[in-house]
Amino acid sequence: MIGGRRGTPIYTGWKVVGASSVLWALQSLVWVQGYGNLAVELRARFGWSKTFFSVVFAATRAEAAVFGPTQGRVIERIGIKSIMRLGSVIVLVTFLALSQVNSKASFMVVMLCAALGMTLTGFLTISTATVNWFERKRAAALSIQTMGFAIGGFAAPLLVGGYNLFGWRWTTAIAGTVVAAVSWWASSISGKSRLDSDEPIDGLDPEEVQAQPPRAEGVNDRHFTADEALRTRAFWMISFGHGSALVVVSASMAHLALYLTEDRGFSAGRAALLAGLVPVFQLVGTLSGGVLGDRINKRLIAGIAMCTHGLALFLLTWVDHWTAIGAFVVLHGLAWGVRGPQMQAIRADYFGATDFARIMGWSGIIVTTGAMIGPLLAGALADSTGDYRVGFTIVSIVAASGAIFWYLASPPPPPKRWFDEPELAS
Repeated sequence: MIGGRRGTPIYTGWKVVGASSVLWALQSLVWVQGYGNLAVELRARFGWSKTFFSVVFAATRAEAAVFGPTQGRVIERIGIKSIMRLGSVIVLVTFLALSQVNSKASFMVVMLCAALGMTLTGFLTISTATVNWFERKRAAALSIQTMGFAIGGFAAPLLVGGYNLFGWRWTTAIAGTVVAAVSWWASSISGKSRLDSDEPIDGLDPEEVQAQPPRAEGVNDRHFTADEALRTRAFWMISFGHGSALVVVSASMAHLALYLTEDRGFSAGRAALLAGLVPVFQLVGTLSGGVLGDRINKRLIAGIAMCTHGLALFLLTWVDHWTAIGAFVVLHGLAWGVRGPQMQAIRADYFGATDFARIMGWSGIIVTTGAMIGPLLAGALADSTGDYRVGFTIVSIVAASGAIFWYLASPPPPPKRWFDEPELAS
């Protein structure tokens, strides 16, 4: 029960989840899933190529990846609240600047600066905040947080409506201002530390713990440092598995609207509506993943989802019928929703929450490589071949093959420390 016993205060961890979910919904709407709609608008205005939009998308994700290890260290040193407030100021300034761009160079520079602000207030920071408050309910908490991401994607057509009513410049300026304001507000909630409170992990009293399901596979009471995690096979398999997922997710986010308008002949509004339906099923998948992730092997869930991603994109690419678009929307959305929270939760299960931010930061370098490869590959091959078939086919194969990494991502043994007793000679 989220609110605890009747009449008792709501567990702070759930407040953190709620604030993070609201913030991530706006970031998804404006920045992550809204990028494809912005690309359609700017391509129509300026005639910039698909490859250029792919490069910009990949560059912003690369920046987040390179900054990840440093971000993890900064979170540990200055705290979540301070880093989120710095990010909110950067978001405000850069989105006002974004609304005034007129050239490729200015668009690229401003997007790179905006990426820093979104990174400081985004995925790594809010995931770290949530993980610190949960263990047995970790998958459920991360799933509820991720629901915001799905809701924001579903609302992405609002951007197209804003472009039509107010123009893309005013819409961009207003959207950035709202994201910055909510980031500042969320920092006061997400920045709270469980270690500074007297609340137990998961908000459960000792008697309630006994009634909970067994702990997930690989949960370690001895938490790993980032250096120790990097020396395990599990770290690399999780990172490559997550990166494989981002290949298909980023390619679809960056190019689905362009694919539907240019290869399938849809209007921008209709393409935005169909792309916006993906998060509806992502939301359904997220709800299911929250229930399943704390009860069923997370690696199994992730592996099945990877195969589903690949199948969905393959059908969209090669079946020339409206039902294939429907199948992609349903299958891709469900796989995304079920899989996403498991990939965050399994890291915390295996390596613990103490050094989670730095571990996620290092893992993000590999993960974001997948986010870069997907749109670059799809966009470049679409420009060179005239359509998305070759690029989307390769992306679908990479995604399905990612299931192998999750099979190999077995739990690592607890880290050995200098104070451990040596094994007795037999």
